[in-house]
Amino acid sequence: MEQLRAELHCHNEFSNFHVGKLDAPYDCNITIQEQIEKSYQLGLDSLFVTNHNTLDGYRELLNYKNDHEKFKNIQIYPAEEISTNDGSHIIAYGISEPIKSGLSFEEILDEIKKQDAISSAPHPFSLLDALRDKAQNCDLIEVFNSNNVDVLANTKATIFAQEHNITGVAGSDSHVLSTLGRCVNVIESENNLDSILSAMKHKKISIQQTGYATAKETIDHLRYKIDNSTEFIHDYMTQFYPKSKKIFSLLLELFERNPNSYLWILFYKFAIFAMKRISRKINFQDYDPFPMKDRNISSMLKMAF
Repeated sequence: MEQLRAELHCHNEFSNFHVGKLDAPYDCNITIQEQIEKSYQLGLDSLFVTNHNTLDGYRELLNYKNDHEKFKNIQIYPAEEISTNDGSHIIAYGISEPIKSGLSFEEILDEIKKQDAISSAPHPFSLLDALRDKAQNCDLIEVFNSNNVDVLANTKATIFAQEHNITGVAGSDSHVLSTLGRCVNVIESENNLDSILSAMKHKKISIQQTGYATAKETIDHLRYKIDNSTEFIHDYMTQFYPKSKKIFSLLLELFERNPNSYLWILFYKFAIFAMKRISRKINFQDYDPFPMKDRNISSMLKMAF
């Protein structure tokens, strides 16, 4: 039996335009070539491509890999990060057909089981897109997500997984190339899909390494979204924050002029401070998470301060 080094949560450019209606359409700028080359450099054995609500990126990556002898030892496997009808996410590993978004959590779980696939709760206690207590119904739970920079969301997920005896995994949730392989899991399995799915079912998987996305990586991802989704962002602000539109427009203009300004690092640090306060209240003091899912900035600030 092999000890496979696996990436279980990553995106590529085929995730674009498959995200939720309230998210900017451009999600990730990692090309197929970049993703497979970086995986090769990292010495990964297995890669599950978990694009939002599509299998297209997996299929393209597999075709590219099969056309290049250099990558013969890396196995590419199908997965999908599916949006439920309430905006939370669930990952399906090993599906043969995509599962449409917008179904209830229970309906998506049924579809995963019909395909003899494995379900996982990604970032289950993050401030957005989180399954929260429903995660106990999944086969796996992501106890460490690189983008949960508030830290407390990962702590809550770890405690929850232990309390419910669910196998914990780590996810890079990579949207920029430098974060690919930030988290690596080891699977005791042969390097084929059936063997890996069986190993997941029987808890033969462990976390080898973890690491958080840096401020620069987070800002780089935000920059990609802003550079390519300007019209969407302006429409979004007009619809949801008409009273604050002028302030947001000014900030966007300043960001576009100088995205490398230290001002944005200060904004990032402020955001992390606020997120930690909110996460503590929601995850450990039983505050209602709805203000976060509602994406109401006024309510978020009230909860933070």
